[in-house]
Amino acid sequence: MIRINLLPHRQERRRERQRQMITLLAMMAGLALLTVILGYTILNAKLENQQARNAFLRSEIASLDKQIDEIKRVKDETQALIARKQVVEQLQSNRSEAVHVLDQLLRVMPEGCYLHGMRQTGGSINLTGYAQSNARVSTLLHNLNESPWLESGELVEIRSAMANDVRVAEFNINVKIRRVQPVGGGVK
Repeated sequence: MIRINLLPHRQERRRERQRQMITLLAMMAGLALLTVILGYTILNAKLENQQARNAFLRSEIASLDKQIDEIKRVKDETQALIARKQVVEQLQSNRSEAVHVLDQLLRVMPEGCYLHGMRQTGGSINLTGYAQSNARVSTLLHNLNESPWLESGELVEIRSAMANDVRVAEFNINVKIRRVQPVGGGVK
């Protein structure tokens, strides 16, 4: 017997395919939505993790900046203390220098020469005074250059002047102090 199907089977197949297509579309949309939500969640978690790391690094940097400032302050204090120590050591080493210089000036001063002024600036001394003649000033310069505590005697000016109604040579001499103590002449 021949069977004839008069039912609209093509329409049913078409509906079935449409239903499958809608189901597949709904599943794909759900999967896409799930993928977007999952991606957003993962990226958000990574962003929060990175922000937490950045905050930690900022706090550590701030802590290290404080330590660096403290180290700089300590270095500055150390440098200041070293500078003070060097000044004290220099003063200590030059403590007897004035005594030796005055002693040498007394020893090198020839007869007929008199000082009326003496000014020390750093390592040099300016001497002003009177001499009975220019030859005595020359002798003084020679003696200053031969001194173990003084060196580089330099005549700045010499001129004729009157002192106590006597004609004298008024002189101005610059001399340097030797910083190295002579052998056997230093204070121990």
